[in-house]
Amino acid sequence: MLLPEWVAPARTDGLWNATCFELFLRPGEGAGYFEFNFSPSTQWAAYSFDAYRQGRRELPLSVAPHIEFEDDEARYVLEADVDLSALPNTDLRMGISAVIEEQDGRKSYWALAHPPGKPDFHHPDCFVLELPAAV
Repeated sequence: MLLPEWVAPARTDGLWNATCFELFLRPGEGAGYFEFNFSPSTQWAAYSFDAYRQGRRELPLSVAPHIEFEDDEARYVLEADVDLSALPNTDLRMGISAVIEEQDGRKSYWALAHPPGKPDFHHPDCFVLELPAAV
């Protein structure tokens, strides 16, 4: 796996062009959803969408995500602590995915579920987990 160099944490666009871990959240059954990108570099991004790949804009966060990782010969673990208070307090549908770039430049796309055809993490079929509303 090709890992980007560690840099100071910062909001950064285009993280999905290299090794990147992603979280997608959709409130209820609506068309709108949120995307969070976490890079091993500790850079991050947060977006809001009005509908499938439409109306993308930066999602303001009151607290920047905190990213930590553990890397050894047997495994790689990335943990991201994200304040979701900017999202509606309702049940959420969730998708978790990753883009893995290899040393030779090849990329593979991983998700809990994929729609038919090429990988598309934004597709509604990828939102397979439920995250209950905060009490």
